[in-house]
Amino acid sequence: MNKYNVLVVNPGSTSDEVSYFRGATEVFHKTVRYSPADLKPYEGKKVAAQFDLRKKTVLEALKENRVEVGELDAVIGRGGLVKPIVSGVYEVDEAMLADLKEGVMGNHSSNLGGVIARDIAAVTGVKAFIADPVVVDELDPLARYSGMPENPRISIFHALNQKRVGRHAAHQVGKLYEDCRFIIMHGGGGITAGAHAGGRVIDVNNGLDGDGPFTPERSGGVPAGGLARMCFSGKYTQDEIKLKLKGRGGLVAYTGTSDCAALEKYILSGEVKPGSGLDPAKVSREQAKEAVLAMAYQISKEIGALATVLEGKVDAIVLTGGLAHDKILVPEIKRRVSWIARVLSYPGGDEMTALRRSAEIALNHPGKVKNYGALHPLLNAV
Repeated sequence: MNKYNVLVVNPGSTSDEVSYFRGATEVFHKTVRYSPADLKPYEGKKVAAQFDLRKKTVLEALKENRVEVGELDAVIGRGGLVKPIVSGVYEVDEAMLADLKEGVMGNHSSNLGGVIARDIAAVTGVKAFIADPVVVDELDPLARYSGMPENPRISIFHALNQKRVGRHAAHQVGKLYEDCRFIIMHGGGGITAGAHAGGRVIDVNNGLDGDGPFTPERSGGVPAGGLARMCFSGKYTQDEIKLKLKGRGGLVAYTGTSDCAALEKYILSGEVKPGSGLDPAKVSREQAKEAVLAMAYQISKEIGALATVLEGKVDAIVLTGGLAHDKILVPEIKRRVSWIARVLSYPGGDEMTALRRSAEIALNHPGKVKNYGALHPLLNAV
């Protein structure tokens, strides 16, 4: 059956996406972008503090498009930072809801996907789901070593979109996804690059917690000694350090903005988008371009490192996410890595369709829905 009415909620670091499907037909899709000024009141707070802001965006989208909540057969949200789980579709149960609100694995806006889905679904008694959350864990044992036994590397990445484009890329190269060896880079507010082999993501940077390249709003991997000195210098609070790592690091620290579209326009034409945070008196076009090229440099280094994980046997390098639209970043990455393997590009991330399909699977095949509470029961459960 393909006639379900499904609401899809996808909170991102600096934006929200909302889609409503009747069957396979997308009735509407709305993207709301938040400026640094919009999110400033929530700096230093748990992402749960943004619940009302983000839920309002979803309800306004429904109202604008004259969709009644009572029409819904299911609501599915982007999977957040729950405890590590295998890939698949999960109902948002009490154990998951508690972990999303608490941020047991980290404080990220994607946590609100399941929370908002559950809240809206409860109005009419339909079910709320998530699918392929960012904590899908398929790492090889060697990839978990960090050099500190008490601080292992963990898997937090754009699992939903990396898996989606992996299957598209496999079709393009004429193989099954499970038979392919890909390096897939998803670039948005966060950047993750994964080594895909045998249908698993055997190594990937933790793009949430400061691993890998710097991003539009995150510092990426920084010199450890320097960071330690900053932490104990007495100049910064813990919350200020956290913001330097995630929220006010990366491009926004160098240029004043995390809006890559605005940055691209400024570099190419000199035009400054109002409210973007760009200030030509502080950052010249040449300085802005160098910062973008530096991000491309770091992404390329990450891709090169993953080529060694795959022992040089790479079917394709795949670029996806919003950054795959960038007219400065993408050509520079291709210039640096195309000698490894051919580069395929799937700009954006049709995560909304992927989530809709997951909800359809859950409604058509309830037995395929996984139980988070059974894997990770609440500590106070009887």
